[in-house]
Amino acid sequence: MSAWVLPLLGIVVGLAASFTGLGGGFVVVPVLVALGFSPQRSVGTSFAAILVISVSSLFGHARLDEVDWRAGLLLGLGGILGAQVGPRLLQGVPGPVFQKVFAVILAGLAVWMFFRK
Repeated sequence: MSAWVLPLLGIVVGLAASFTGLGGGFVVVPVLVALGFSPQRSVGTSFAAILVISVSSLFGHARLDEVDWRAGLLLGLGGILGAQVGPRLLQGVPGPVFQKVFAVILAGLAVWMFFRK
């Protein structure tokens, strides 16, 4: 893969993440899996990219005074525990099962958001 492909993907992910708040994993993980990464490596690599993208997005939203710092920090504190359990659970999930579960979650979120009032 050419060295310029991932930064271009990063532009798309950064735009999608900062616009939707979904973190970018919904774009990065399927692309990395399609590029031949294992699901486990795709998720881990996605978080490395999302860390950088999220910090940048946070600064952008903070400049516009669109951050509830208390709610964000409380969610983050709870997320610390979940973020440690998730990788352990993912280790035992075969690639094809992961892809199906990931697709169902994305489709479910899409349907929920589409029909939400």
